[in-house]
Amino acid sequence: MSEGEHPETLEEIRNERIAKGERLASHGELLYPNTTARTHALNRVRDAFDDFERDATPVIVAGRVLSIRVHGSSAFIDLFDGTATLQGYLKKDELGDTPFDLFIDAVDRGDFVELEGTAMRTKRGEPSLLAKRWRLLTKALLPIPTQHFGIKDEDERYRKRYLDILLNKDLAERFRRRSVFWNTFRTFLLERGFIEVETPILETMPGGAEARPFETHHNALDMPVYLRISVGELWQKKLMVAGLPKTFEIGRVFRNEGMSHEHAQDYTSCEFYEAYSDMEKGKAMIRELYIALAQKTFGTTTFSVRDHTFDLNTEWQTYDFSLIIKEAYGFDPREADLQEVLAALEKAGIQTKEGEQLNKERAVDLLWKKQRAQLSGPGFLVHVPVYMEPLAKKNEQDPRVVDRFQVILAGSEVGKGFSELNDPIDQRERFAHQQALREAGDEEAQRADMDFVEALEYGMPPTFGFGTSERLFSMMEGVSVREAQLFPLMRPKNS
Repeated sequence: MSEGEHPETLEEIRNERIAKGERLASHGELLYPNTTARTHALNRVRDAFDDFERDATPVIVAGRVLSIRVHGSSAFIDLFDGTATLQGYLKKDELGDTPFDLFIDAVDRGDFVELEGTAMRTKRGEPSLLAKRWRLLTKALLPIPTQHFGIKDEDERYRKRYLDILLNKDLAERFRRRSVFWNTFRTFLLERGFIEVETPILETMPGGAEARPFETHHNALDMPVYLRISVGELWQKKLMVAGLPKTFEIGRVFRNEGMSHEHAQDYTSCEFYEAYSDMEKGKAMIRELYIALAQKTFGTTTFSVRDHTFDLNTEWQTYDFSLIIKEAYGFDPREADLQEVLAALEKAGIQTKEGEQLNKERAVDLLWKKQRAQLSGPGFLVHVPVYMEPLAKKNEQDPRVVDRFQVILAGSEVGKGFSELNDPIDQRERFAHQQALREAGDEEAQRADMDFVEALEYGMPPTFGFGTSERLFSMMEGVSVREAQLFPLMRPKNS
């Protein structure tokens, strides 16, 4: 019976391994020693293997035992330390009878061991370490599933992500790429004179986005607080008032909303702000940023996502929101009333939630999402009506729309840039409109943050703001947002 094939016997396996641990302890082995004498990571040994072999350099390596193959008085093990895998060669006449037999009898696949020895190649030419000594570092009480069978159930994979990553080298590489992605983002901004800041995660007034927040209670101050729904948008704009001309933050945001291929309740996002700039000036920078993220993380600028293919290193298109809606549905969203929009929804056969009372903002957005799905990009979406965007400046040529763009890739929105609204009177009016929507039942409408309005009254320079989230990484990676997260939120198994 293979340990990984019958989960109903896990308790029996665990008891057997505990007994093996007791056997090791009776021979003076520590089951969980505090230190290791490791001298080299396995990748260092593999990369310079010929030198180690030629010079017969003594090395001490350590790692998890992935497999054990016994052949009479010798055994081969595969050792993995997170950097590489190396074969260990154990011989009874090298180790001695008792140490060899103890290893075979009491060490299991999944245990961590330390091997001391010299580099050699087997008759088949496999780089190996001929062990002169071994020592236990960690006794694993539960078996690692075999790589062949792995973990098939998606929920179980997410709950036991540590095993998922251990068994799936491609998955481990994904999270290395994710690190490269965000560090490329950070380096790109730092090299351009931005400073990294940290803004509150707990807020008394969640703002900067249209989303439903998580609410909790602050015991020390005896008041309700909210987990932020944006990466410090209003806080960073206050820093523009303060005279810090270039700021950014990479951090987690939290939205108490639905889950989908592109949506999670908590995720990493970045927002940055640059004084004395605007939406048009920012476009070139964003194109350059996306190309850098793609090249450094994936080594390419061309991606195929779902039914779309796009190349970031081409000329980006401009999509006019108002014209697209007008051509598709026959009305101008800059001037339409609610009944006109609802009629277009019904005609287009777009389903809404039973009993849901849509306002114009949400109804127009549903119509737009159907059109957006057809756009491959790369492109900038512009000319969104003012009533749909409470934080962007009105366009000087057409004050019915705002100076804001969204990055469109593969039918999705993966970034948003603003000429930030810095007129406090206009901002107060927009907040009042959003508050009216909230009072009418729209839980995603923005709250009226009068502290922010007061900050604007002290004067904020013309500012370009931009934000994007890990949705961009997951799209380039070709997986869902949850699949691109190390530990996605899961309902407890027995709930």
